[in-house]
Amino acid sequence: MLPVREETRVRADRVAADLPASAWQRRSAGAGSKGPRFYDWAWLDDVCTDADSDDGGRHSLLIRRNTTTGELAFYRCWTPKPATLAQLVRVAGIRWTVEESFQAAKSQVGLDQHQVRRWDSWHRFTTLALAALAVLAICAADAAHHDPADTGLIKLTVNEVRRLINACIIRPISDLTHRLRWSQWRRRHQARARQSHYTRRLNLELQA
Repeated sequence: MLPVREETRVRADRVAADLPASAWQRRSAGAGSKGPRFYDWAWLDDVCTDADSDDGGRHSLLIRRNTTTGELAFYRCWTPKPATLAQLVRVAGIRWTVEESFQAAKSQVGLDQHQVRRWDSWHRFTTLALAALAVLAICAADAAHHDPADTGLIKLTVNEVRRLINACIIRPISDLTHRLRWSQWRRRHQARARQSHYTRRLNLELQA
């Protein structure tokens, strides 16, 4: 964490460009679809404006740098009491989870399919869509809790639960065994692809 004097007024990207290498720390922003999402982070404390000086909290600037492209992202942070870098990184990483949830709601339960005309109809449609997504998420979490430790398959996802419901309940088919085997093949293929990605990234880090 680097202190910044209050009267210093410069652009955030200029601040990031002038930071020494020792100011950056590599930390994970949480688990992603391909494993931990590692970024380089820099944290500057006591960054505030005149309007912020008497609000009783602590203001700081959190900078995230992509380890591959070098792309920067900036977070203006406020906490009611002193916080750690790990806490701020964890909160910043939650945004990815929120975006993934919205994407899942759009692709799996049609959250974005309603043609908005009245508040009542939009509210009912959105509530129903989110309830359906919650059911899928609960089914996936419950299946993951009861799955054996090592099956060579990825855990059941919301997408896969929706496919199985469509195949087995909404559109019953005679060859249920075929559909279940196809689901297992898809999950095994995804597990192998994820393991290959982990191995490749580890090799690149060792070479660096």
